[in-house]
Amino acid sequence: MNGHGKNVPPTMKRAMPVTLSPNSLPEGERDAGSLCEAHVKRIVILISGRGSNMQAILEAKRDASLPVKIAAVISSNPAAHGLEIARQHGVPAEVVNHRDHDSREAFDAALVAKIDGFAPDLLVLAGFMRILTLDFVTHYAGRLVNVHPSLLPAFTGLDTHARALAEGVKIHGCTVHFVTPDLDRGPIIIQAAVPVLPDDSEETLAARVLEQEHAIYPQAIRWFAEDRLSLMPNGRAVLQNQQPVAAALISPWEPQ
Repeated sequence: MNGHGKNVPPTMKRAMPVTLSPNSLPEGERDAGSLCEAHVKRIVILISGRGSNMQAILEAKRDASLPVKIAAVISSNPAAHGLEIARQHGVPAEVVNHRDHDSREAFDAALVAKIDGFAPDLLVLAGFMRILTLDFVTHYAGRLVNVHPSLLPAFTGLDTHARALAEGVKIHGCTVHFVTPDLDRGPIIIQAAVPVLPDDSEETLAARVLEQEHAIYPQAIRWFAEDRLSLMPNGRAVLQNQQPVAAALISPWEPQ
């Protein structure tokens, strides 16, 4: 998307950094050698369209900052542009066309059969535009993740950026979470916050948030690969060896 950062005073650009929570790993711990090689996690990515988050994950894998095996990319749409991107990265690209099935249950059953053929440790939703059945979500409980364009639990569902602007919030962002039967209510893994600027449109805000989706989704997958994520009995996701966050993000920020 275009328009990121337009008409923003230089002081505001410097003063309004993105805040990640939980905080990312120290630089010295980001090498692939820090991960136990006894079992490299296998992931399958589900898409329906262009797959920009999928591409961010593939590029993180290519750059060796994401030590996983991307077993396959599977699309519900045979015309999805993301399929070609996956093939360009040497990843098997498969299709389970939802139009070939007469019910949601039949589609999900066919999708499960295709996914399980790749034996994934983690299933990653990256712009997968299908409502999943309870049986599907239950089958992958604790190993199914999604990225949502808001700071959950605020603005669940669709049209998050327009709703954030309409409500006049000062901070917006995105969330990676485990998927549960409750829509957009699964345990939160990581969030990134961005300021809402006075001249933002839905498009400029969406572009700023999407940039952070591309940053935090690979990070969440890395934590899973490192066995650093735990699901607690209270339904929360906990990160082991979490680094402290030094400061809060305040918006609007006024120079002192």
